[in-house]
Amino acid sequence: MSLPKTYKAAVINSAGSDFELIEKPLEAPKEGTILVKVLACGICASDGMVKYGMTALPRVAGHEIIGDVVEVPTGETKWKIGDRVGSGWHGGHCHQCGSCKENDFITCSSEAINGISRDGGYAEYVTLRTEAVVRVPKELNPAEAAPLLCAGVTTFNSLRNVHDLKKGDLVAIHGLGGLGHLGIQYAKQMGYKVVALSQSSSKKDLATKLGADYYLDGSQVNQVEELMKLGGAKVILATAPQGEAIANLLGGLKIGGTMLTVAITDLKFSTIALIGKRSSIKGWPSGHAKDSEDAVAFAQKHNIKTMVETFSLEQVNEAYSKMQSGQIRFRAVLTPQ
Repeated sequence: MSLPKTYKAAVINSAGSDFELIEKPLEAPKEGTILVKVLACGICASDGMVKYGMTALPRVAGHEIIGDVVEVPTGETKWKIGDRVGSGWHGGHCHQCGSCKENDFITCSSEAINGISRDGGYAEYVTLRTEAVVRVPKELNPAEAAPLLCAGVTTFNSLRNVHDLKKGDLVAIHGLGGLGHLGIQYAKQMGYKVVALSQSSSKKDLATKLGADYYLDGSQVNQVEELMKLGGAKVILATAPQGEAIANLLGGLKIGGTMLTVAITDLKFSTIALIGKRSSIKGWPSGHAKDSEDAVAFAQKHNIKTMVETFSLEQVNEAYSKMQSGQIRFRAVLTPQ
């Protein structure tokens, strides 16, 4: 396969600056890595860690990556040229720390993060560590599948790791954005009764179409009271970074219920809301490669779809700005090729 000597990448050179398209030399992958031609890379709010200089710069952002393997090093046995692959937030692990010894790679003490500690997918090509690579079916649309490696695995993995959650239990999804619209679909296909929580009526039809059994518009009803009329939520999956709203919703949990937050925000609440019902607040990160493969396979089997808007690599600043201002329904995806 003939490969170019250079490739385009969108890089942040200084905190707060725009993404700049540059030409980078295309290097052969070293042992333990593979070279991937990027077909799609989702834009995530956490890419702001690069945009605003919360990590070492310069850096190429992007951790919702799907592409085709174009080169592997001598001795690589798992991946071959032509494989359709992807990689998410988890960009590699050390194999040696306590978490790794328990196969909990996402909490590795030396975890590599795609697009944060190593260059990511806002580019025509990316080098991925082999232990963080996900096999992706070629039947899936790359742009629609890319967000499954972050928003998808985060909602899927968090729900499946609530160990006392059973089919038929009431699960409320707070926030109907990039994570929430996938959370509704995953929760429904896992067999739960799903309540969509929003602050307007504008997304009611969409939430119902995605699988919500109930829709509670916080501008019209008291969501806590309505949840308790339904018996209380076994789980409230908080996908929107709205600390006050999350704290207020604690009263909508049933006895022993869990506030499961995947949104990054500050929380201020009274522990009375937890003590009286033996309820809890739990956080969850995304997942490692096997988790992502499971999330993708589940989505394919149950026809779970990501709603995306696509942009060329040259439109990266427009795409990021629209994501940041909430103008995207529901995930922005770069398609570099």
